[in-house]
Amino acid sequence: MTAKGAGLKYKRLLLKLSGEALMGKNGYGIDVTVVDRLAGEIAEGIAAGCEIAVVVGGGNIFRGLAGAAKGMDRATADYMGMLATVMNALALQNALERAKTPARVLSAIPMPTVCESYVRPKALTHIERGNVVIFAAGTGNPFFTTDTAATLRAIEMDCQAVAKGTQVDGVYDSDPHKNPDAKRFDQLSYSEVLSRNLKVMDGAAIALARDNRLPVIVFSIEEAGSLLKVLQGEGRATIID
Repeated sequence: MTAKGAGLKYKRLLLKLSGEALMGKNGYGIDVTVVDRLAGEIAEGIAAGCEIAVVVGGGNIFRGLAGAAKGMDRATADYMGMLATVMNALALQNALERAKTPARVLSAIPMPTVCESYVRPKALTHIERGNVVIFAAGTGNPFFTTDTAATLRAIEMDCQAVAKGTQVDGVYDSDPHKNPDAKRFDQLSYSEVLSRNLKVMDGAAIALARDNRLPVIVFSIEEAGSLLKVLQGEGRATIID
């Protein structure tokens, strides 16, 4: 009998998805086809024996920083952004359920008629039962990004790493879509990310990962099967540790 998660380097992982990842080629909102594809990637990881938690951003619907830049009160704008993440989390949960993969949304902002409230022991119970746990509403506090929420939840859930799914296959010193000579990194230290001001995650998220020795894996979620490769310790990605 094969042990659960045999062949996997990471047996409990937190996946960070941007809100933009859910909108596909659209300029706004949720592309159901894209969400179904992402759910399929996660379902494949669960079937391989990994325990997976997810934090999803809300930038495809509303971004707090953008609202604040236009004159809105920053705290109010951030709360609106948190509500956008709940909408994305529910869409992903629905897609996972259609893929026959049980999922639970836990929100840092209580809204009992919509989803469960985040309580750490409850979340751990769900993940140990093989459910995909989707954390919504960030940390529940303004001025903190969903990157920081992802790092925090990964630590709370005793995850072995946090994997950030992006549109590129790792960390570059500049935007590879704009600069064909951009340099790609296979491995970086937390200090290098902070000192070079590489826009991987915000500084608070990287510092939190460093202080808790949590590896950060940056990979392309655009490539089919890429999440499973990350779980196996394979594929193109940048490891920050």
